[in-house]
Amino acid sequence: MFKIMLIEDDITLFGEIRERLAQWSYEVYGVTDFGKVLQEFTEVKPDLVVIDIQLPRFDGFHWCRILRNHSNVPIIFLSSRDHPSDMVMSMQLGADDFIQKPFHFEVLIAKIQATLRRVYNYSTERTELKTWRGTAIEFVKNTVTGSGGAVLLTKNEMLILKILLEHKNSIVDRGEIIKSLWDNEHFVSDNTLTVNVNRLRKKLEPLGLDTFIETKVGQGYMATEEAAE
Repeated sequence: MFKIMLIEDDITLFGEIRERLAQWSYEVYGVTDFGKVLQEFTEVKPDLVVIDIQLPRFDGFHWCRILRNHSNVPIIFLSSRDHPSDMVMSMQLGADDFIQKPFHFEVLIAKIQATLRRVYNYSTERTELKTWRGTAIEFVKNTVTGSGGAVLLTKNEMLILKILLEHKNSIVDRGEIIKSLWDNEHFVSDNTLTVNVNRLRKKLEPLGLDTFIETKVGQGYMATEEAAE
């Protein structure tokens, strides 16, 4: 049974969502202190987080940043705000999806199911190690280990690396990567992918791998065996 942490300060909406998710056999946990979200998250250890943007004390973006520093758990944003920048910001922070309020519960459940299926099926199927340029890539743990140490990637960063390595030495179209990462690519700007790739490169830099992911202007990205000049 999957555990879902619902970070929502609207008591009525929280109760409605919890009741609907319980019908699908999900365990739903709320937040008792909106100033201690990380502490409660650590105690619950949820499989997925659904979080509102507008919260007491700190907004959802703040907590998404904090959670991403500690975990790769999938995150879905809820928001009554409809500005495109909120959608883009959520993706840039490493969220997996964005749902606009008001919403149909069927849509929320479908997105939760799709996210859990994508994240955890991927994790269970990809248990083997892959090597690249003298490093060991462990898909389940989202780690890349080499002589320079080990780096922890977010789920999306690992998926980008996985896609590029599956097409090593070939250009992967930007649009194809976006579709593989986010169900709602309509809400994802081209810049969102750029931010994620740049973040991946920065994390791979201590291992000397950052120059092996090349940008092909107007086309996409390519992972190579030889560093770009």
